[in-house]
Amino acid sequence: MSTRNIMIVGVGGQGTLLTSRILGGLAKIKGFDVKLSEVHGMAQRGGSVVTFVRYGEEVAEPIVEEGCADVIIAFERLEALRYAHFLKKDGALIINDWRIDPMPVVIGAATYPENIIENLEKEYKVYRVNATEESKKLGNPRVFNLIVLGAAARHMEFTVEEWESVIKNTVPPKTIEINLKAFMTGYNL
Repeated sequence: MSTRNIMIVGVGGQGTLLTSRILGGLAKIKGFDVKLSEVHGMAQRGGSVVTFVRYGEEVAEPIVEEGCADVIIAFERLEALRYAHFLKKDGALIINDWRIDPMPVVIGAATYPENIIENLEKEYKVYRVNATEESKKLGNPRVFNLIVLGAAARHMEFTVEEWESVIKNTVPPKTIEINLKAFMTGYNL
C-alpha cells in the first residue's frame, strides 16, 4: 500500500486533535507506520488548526505536501477553502457545511467569502455534510466532528468495526455511546 495522506482542518475547539488521534490509532492498530503532525494558529481563540495524518508501509515525514492529500476532512467551510489546494486530483474533500467567522470578519476587517462549497465543487470532489445540525438531532452538538469523520470513513480502507473499536478506546468512557452514534450517523449519510 502506498502512503495515505489525510488532513483534518478546522478551528480551535472543534475536535481536530481527537479526530486525528482516532485515525492515527486505527492506522497503527492495522500495522501501518503512522506519522501525525499538528499545526496550531491561535487554536484556543478560534484560530485555524491543521492536523496531518500519514500512514503506510513506511512513512518518512509527517507533513502532507500541496496536491498530495487523499482526503481532507474540513470541520468548517472557510477552512476547507483555505486548505483545498492540498488535495490531489482524485481526492475527497469532506466539508461540514458550517460557518465560523474568523476574528478579521468579526471585527469588520474582512468579509466571509460567499458560495465557498459551490466554488470548491467546480474543482474538487466535494462531499457536503451538515454535521452540526445532525449532531443537534442527536442531542449533543459537540459530536459533530465524529459525524464528519463517519462520512470521511467511506473514503478510507478500514471497516466500521475497526473504527468503532478505536473510537471506544480513544474517547472519554462516558461519551462512547454518543460518539459511536455520531460516527454511524455520518457513515450512513
